[in-house]
Amino acid sequence: MPVNKQLALPVAAMVVVVVVSNIMVQYPINDWLTYGALTYPVAFFVTDLTNRAFGPAQARRVVRWGFFCAVVLSAWVATPRIAFASGSAFLVAQLLDVFVFNRLRKESWWKAPLASSVIGSAIDTTLFFSLAFAGSGLPWLTWAYGDFAVKIGMALLMLAPYGGIVRRRFAGV
Repeated sequence: MPVNKQLALPVAAMVVVVVVSNIMVQYPINDWLTYGALTYPVAFFVTDLTNRAFGPAQARRVVRWGFFCAVVLSAWVATPRIAFASGSAFLVAQLLDVFVFNRLRKESWWKAPLASSVIGSAIDTTLFFSLAFAGSGLPWLTWAYGDFAVKIGMALLMLAPYGGIVRRRFAGV
């Protein structure tokens, strides 16, 4: 089923975020962090805004389309192993994010995006780094710990723009 006009922007944003993150995760900042940790948390932001605006069914639709497009592009611009690891981790983590967010959506405005992003990031980080780098000789465990810590920080930082957007655009949704 094709993406309707209202979901085109979230799908495009998701694809850009994931592909850029898959390129950037290949470049470590140091022994405990990659550049991908700075960009990937935006995927949860996109999912949560989509869920808030259009509901869980449409958010899952954005995740599925984002998954498909990002895996194809990532295999071309990154490596097949990164694309497989990213796609697997992304699909599981983002669908879990949709579920957790939806369960908490009637709580305080900040609980759903923060809890779903933290839980989704934990699953994503564990799956991605173990599939992408295990056995490579690279310091993937320390990268995973560092990336997860940054993802939590980014989830906290993104609460401000999330709250602002929700108050301005999605009041009553």
